[in-house]
Amino acid sequence: MTAVPQERRVVTAIPGPKSQELQARRNATVAAGVGSVLPVFTTRAGGGIIEDVDGNRLIDFGSGIAVTSVGASAEAVVRRASAQLAEFTHSCFMVTPYEGYVEVCEQLAELTPGDHPKKSALFNSGAEAVENAVKIARAYTKRQAVVVFDHGYHGRTNLTMALTSKNMPYKNGFGPFAPEVYRVPVAYGYRWPSGPENAGAEASAQAIDMINKQIGADNVAAIIIEPVLGEGGFIEPAKGFLPAVARFAKDNGIVFVADEIQSGFCRTGQWFACEDEGIVPDLITTAKGIAGGLPLSAVTGRAEIMDAAHSGGLGGTYGGNPVACAGALGSIETMKELDLNAKARRIEEIMKARLTAIQEKYDIVGDIRGRGAMIAVELVKSGSKDPNPEATAALAKACHSVGLLVLTCGTYGNVLRFLPPLVIGEDLLNEGLDLLEDAFAGV
Repeated sequence: MTAVPQERRVVTAIPGPKSQELQARRNATVAAGVGSVLPVFTTRAGGGIIEDVDGNRLIDFGSGIAVTSVGASAEAVVRRASAQLAEFTHSCFMVTPYEGYVEVCEQLAELTPGDHPKKSALFNSGAEAVENAVKIARAYTKRQAVVVFDHGYHGRTNLTMALTSKNMPYKNGFGPFAPEVYRVPVAYGYRWPSGPENAGAEASAQAIDMINKQIGADNVAAIIIEPVLGEGGFIEPAKGFLPAVARFAKDNGIVFVADEIQSGFCRTGQWFACEDEGIVPDLITTAKGIAGGLPLSAVTGRAEIMDAAHSGGLGGTYGGNPVACAGALGSIETMKELDLNAKARRIEEIMKARLTAIQEKYDIVGDIRGRGAMIAVELVKSGSKDPNPEATAALAKACHSVGLLVLTCGTYGNVLRFLPPLVIGEDLLNEGLDLLEDAFAGV
């Protein structure tokens, strides 16, 4: 395996002729409902670079949506997954188990918040993990209702679409959705009517009041929240909000579920984002960054809650696939060895300083937020807080054309989000920020 040179290179238009050829083939056989942010076809990737079929090298500020935190071809991931691939690809853990699955569960018990006895179950995707967390919470509490929050995103299966806040593109035309799902306000500081300093207390009081009045706390199986809301716009709930909701859950026998699928595994400069306010969730769902790009997800939690489901009630043919488990062990090894939490905090320091300088020059930057290498800017119309999705799209396009891959998000489509691999070099990170600054000047 030759390492990808860690330098940006633009040799054709983006997308180039070979990518365009492949796009034509794709259009003929791939369902139109599967979109792509940027139709450049990847041939190899690693560190902070994605190389395409035309020989262009793009600076990666997306990490395959927070997946390749350790890089897209991390040595330990490749080494361990390759070794496992040669031994056996599958036996199905529910038929004949294997050590790798157990090792991943041991690592999850060690790394997730809290020192109580913990158990895990492994699955393939984030949505599957969230769906199983709901099953486990219902089995444990013998209740049905599930509470989620404005701007939340939890997946694309039928139940997780019901849990997800945003209609387009995730839910539109795909109903009916699963019942017994209730949505309450979240402390979105930048948009809270009485200001960010009041958002934590006011939003938690509103949410709790709605749960008590409209559902009844005794009917709630689970409260599910992303400690940093990803797709909704990298919203960090205002301080005090998460502890108040977690406390309410505990007082009422409700399972508190932290959805750490996007924010977990060093992304925010801590192993898990909920550690920031000392939250110890009952259950935690993980995926994305867990296995260096191989499909794996998990539900980890208090042993007595995890054991509530009857034997055979949890699982799936590929859940905890041995090659994916090997990848996860390589990914965790890399995170520990390179201290990727420290790397994430350094990325935050560099990015926030540069983005603040951009904000001082351009009044369309309404808010800069996030933690670690999960940073975003919310774009607004000059002199207001009105969302500016047009500028957001134009900026993303300008970045793409010069070889910087950035992603957008937000309920209003007006947030640029930055998820660089945690192993990106500082020179590449700064070059990417130079390109971003140029894009702002152009837009």
